[in-house]
Amino acid sequence: MMTTTSFKTKIATAKQASKIVQQWQQNKEKVVFTNGCFDIIHRGHVEYLAAAASKGQRLVLGLNTDASVSRIKGPTRPIVDEQSRAIVLAAFTFIDLVVLFDEDTPYELIKTIQPDVLVKGADYKVENIVGYDIVTQRGGSVETITFVEGFSSTNIIDKLSRQ
Repeated sequence: MMTTTSFKTKIATAKQASKIVQQWQQNKEKVVFTNGCFDIIHRGHVEYLAAAASKGQRLVLGLNTDASVSRIKGPTRPIVDEQSRAIVLAAFTFIDLVVLFDEDTPYELIKTIQPDVLVKGADYKVENIVGYDIVTQRGGSVETITFVEGFSSTNIIDKLSRQ
C-alpha cells in the first residue's frame, strides 16, 4: 500500500534524478521525460501523462516551480503551489519521479537527466520541442501526444471566474 511518505520520495532534485535515471538506464529501462505546469490537475493531464508513461518503463516529470509558472502564465498563476502539485503528481503510480525546475524551459533539466524519450503535446512540432537536440543526439526519440479535447487549466479557471 502506498503511503504519503512513499510517494513523497518520488520528488527529487535534478542531481538526485540524474543518478536514479542512470541506474534505470543501466538496467535497460527506457526513461521518458515530459514537463509542464500542471496547475489544476484534470482529465486531460491524467490521460496525457498515462500516454507519456506508456512510451517507456519509467516516467520523469519536470514540473515548473511557482516562479516559473508565474512568468509563463501570468501573475495570477499558479493556483496550486508547487509542493502541492508535486505531491499530487507523485501520487500517480505511472509517474516515477517529479523534478521541480525554475527556468522557463526544462532544457537544463533534460541535459542533466538525459532521458531516452522526450514527450510533449501535439501542439508542438517535434523539431521545436525544447531538448530535441539533447535527446536525438544520444539516439533517443522525441514524440508528441494529442491532447484530450476540451480540458485545460485555463478553461477551468475561466469557468470558475464566471460563476
